Amino acid sequence: METQNTLGGAVSYSGIALHTGARAHLTMKAAPENTGIVFRRIDLPGAPSVRAIASNVVDVRRGTTIASGDARVYTVEHVLAALHASKIDNAFVEMDGFEPPIADGSAKPYLEMIKEAGTVSQLEPARYIAPSETIVIEERDTQMVFIPAEGPLHITCTVSFGATPLDTQFLSCTLGAEYFERDLAPARTFVQFRELEQLLTMGLVKGGSLDNAVILHSGAIICKDGQRYSNELVRHKVLDIIGDLFLCGARVGGHLIAVKPGHPTNVQLAQKLIAQNCGKA
Repeated sequence: METQNTLGGAVSYSGIALHTGARAHLTMKAAPENTGIVFRRIDLPGAPSVRAIASNVVDVRRGTTIASGDARVYTVEHVLAALHASKIDNAFVEMDGFEPPIADGSAKPYLEMIKEAGTVSQLEPARYIAPSETIVIEERDTQMVFIPAEGPLHITCTVSFGATPLDTQFLSCTLGAEYFERDLAPARTFVQFRELEQLLTMGLVKGGSLDNAVILHSGAIICKDGQRYSNELVRHKVLDIIGDLFLCGARVGGHLIAVKPGHPTNVQLAQKLIAQNCGKA
């Protein structure tokens, strides 16, 4: 029987928050069995908690935001992806603001935190969730088909950029700790140059730079120190899916086929998967 896991100790990371541009501090700590992943806003009176579950999602623009009462936590997907891939079922994530550090725009720093803390096995059995029937989501140019399948989560993903010189990118992979560390965690977030002015007008991405993002401009890819993979963009999309699906409150299995996915459809998929499994999360 595979059991639940938590962290072996407390680990911390500090850096710039993507949207506010302010200094942010995050600490991961061990949590008891059946806790799940719980974010704590230690900057607020009473340090209110927000469970990382799909029913707590309140915004999916430029990232996944969860909330409970007046406590909000923005852009949780990179933290959740690292925890999901590492099979950390229970953890407290303490933050001194509403955003985790963006780090280098990838999940690699969070994965390194988890490896530093180590993993401790617990007594309760691990919870898995997978589609019992095929789930289909079609929204504009996005298609998601989630097929019942045994074993770990398998993702087949395609992204394309319309009438631009950028090629269509494709990836098919099975989630595992070693694969995630080598082939997914370092993939950085990206943004279209034409979107930057609008985002800045909205008061967002104040902490964005080539230190933490890849920029797409006129069919070219602009990034610091070159691309980490020839298909880095689709790898980051898969990373986001892994993080958003952990909002099911359990390790996820099945075979997902995704074309031009994004946070809105990722979260819809998590919600439908929970509903299909009797609404338990």
